[in-house]
Amino acid sequence: MHRHGYKGRKFGRERDQRRALMKGLATSLVEHGKIETTLPKAKELVRYIEKLITKAKKGDLHSRRQVIAQLSTQAAAYKLVDEIAPQLTGRTSGHVRVERTRVRIGDGAQLATIGFVDELKPAGKETK
Repeated sequence: MHRHGYKGRKFGRERDQRRALMKGLATSLVEHGKIETTLPKAKELVRYIEKLITKAKKGDLHSRRQVIAQLSTQAAAYKLVDEIAPQLTGRTSGHVRVERTRVRIGDGAQLATIGFVDELKPAGKETK
């Protein structure tokens, strides 16, 4: 069978499982700033998170609701829209970076870290 026109990776999972996987990976990335996963999952996560960051940078109500729908928790969505996206306004694309790290001992899978290209400053509490 040909692969023409079939975008994305299947990961040997059903559609809802793939969606849940991407939601979970994206949420973890937003919460922690950098995560380690297998290389194919990291490459697929780049496609997913870049679109989310673009929506978060727009910042209006509709975009905010779309970001909330694409992440697992509301707290992660608010962090992306209110803290991370304003720090990434200098770029039009290429917000995340994938770096190969090591080969997993158990199954020989190539692992990679995925993180934001720009150094993100943690949002400090403002004192009055």
